[in-house]
Amino acid sequence: QVQLLESGGGLVQAGGSLRLSCAASGRTFSTYTGWFRQAPGKEREFVAGIRWSDGGSYYADSMKGRFTVSRDNASTTVYLQMDSLKPEDTAVYYCALRRFGGNWPRSATEFGAWGQGTQVTVSS
Repeated sequence: QVQLLESGGGLVQAGGSLRLSCAASGRTFSTYTGWFRQAPGKEREFVAGIRWSDGGSYYADSMKGRFTVSRDNASTTVYLQMDSLKPEDTAVYYCALRRFGGNWPRSATEFGAWGQGTQVTVSS
């Protein structure tokens, strides 16, 4: 079993920044870690992902240039640095692991383990 714990969410003004953390414990081996978000009344959407083998990162188009995903190999923690935040970034942010294989997965169904989420609220 793997447990994921997100932290770092909060309330920030538009244009501000937040850094989210995703700490994994237990059976932490994975090929990819992804970040997703879900706003009220909307479907969960892909934000960014990172491949553990080489640290390669990929993003949803609307997040490119504003969000940066990174990892800490020593602690199996993944970060999501969010800059130039907009009110439409308001959502619950989740991290997720894909245990095996994958080819730059972007769908929630391609990830098997999820954290409980952390709320990000951006005020205008």
